[in-house]
Amino acid sequence: MTSAPPIAAPGTAGSPRPGRRVQSHAEPVQLSHVLFAAPALLFFGVFALLPLVGVVVLSFTSWNGIGAIEFTGLTSWKDALTRSSTWHGLWLVLLMIVATWLLQTPLSILLGTFLAGQQRYRNVLAILYFLPLLLSSAAIAITFKSLLDPNFGLAAGLNLPFLKQNWLGDSTLVWGVLLFIIAWQFIPFHTLIYQGAVRQLPASMFEAAQIDGAGRVRQFFSITLPQLKFTIVTSSTLMVVGALTYFDIIFVLTQGGPGVSTRILPLDMYLTGFRGNEMGVASCLAVMLVVIGLGLALGVQRLGGKDTTSSQMEGA
Repeated sequence: MTSAPPIAAPGTAGSPRPGRRVQSHAEPVQLSHVLFAAPALLFFGVFALLPLVGVVVLSFTSWNGIGAIEFTGLTSWKDALTRSSTWHGLWLVLLMIVATWLLQTPLSILLGTFLAGQQRYRNVLAILYFLPLLLSSAAIAITFKSLLDPNFGLAAGLNLPFLKQNWLGDSTLVWGVLLFIIAWQFIPFHTLIYQGAVRQLPASMFEAAQIDGAGRVRQFFSITLPQLKFTIVTSSTLMVVGALTYFDIIFVLTQGGPGVSTRILPLDMYLTGFRGNEMGVASCLAVMLVVIGLGLALGVQRLGGKDTTSSQMEGA
């Protein structure tokens, strides 16, 4: 008689480890998965990829927006790259990216950490902080433009002389106004991201640090901030790419003025295409914005590490 084969102990090579699923081969993609993803893929293709292809094609043409489209090769690209307004707008949009990130990121982290508490009044504050994000950017710009009017705004209504400044006519003050309005509108969104991330952190980490004598400031810099690494990468990516779309606020407030001090590249693209009737050159600027956005987003992801999709709870 042959003896029965020995039963392998759990965790050895003879039996699968508990809690792990043994896969001998890759599972085939099910039709239901494709059907669920089809609407999103169709939407993305029609409203993102197709217009992008059209813009790339138009960048090799000369078109005034009304007449016939003429393919002129690299003529529009040469025109766009030799204009001083293009490089000026590129410099301003890069300045906008850096300034908005430096202003929004610290405030968003601090507010998100504060609102992550469980007190009821913090939920009320979270709702109040989130309200600016629900408003239209054009409506916000119109409101602030009226409030900052030196003759009919807050300065005249409240009789506050120090508010009687040429806020939108001074090339230095106007940038302070723009950065304040952008931060006021978009900090609530990033605050909500950080609030959710902080609430995911295990309380045991903070309890252990408190037992060791670490105060709240030390806990923030030693525990909270390092654990928010991947959240900071995500938020920074959204900030960087979003700074390339600040067109409506600037257009309503200043239309690129005073002079060309706020004519960032997205606004220059619009004015070139719809006021200068140079759709080919404007398409070149649009392609430049897409390439810059992709490059900056990939750069932020690379700075954050290779595995930025990992959970911040991993290894805690």
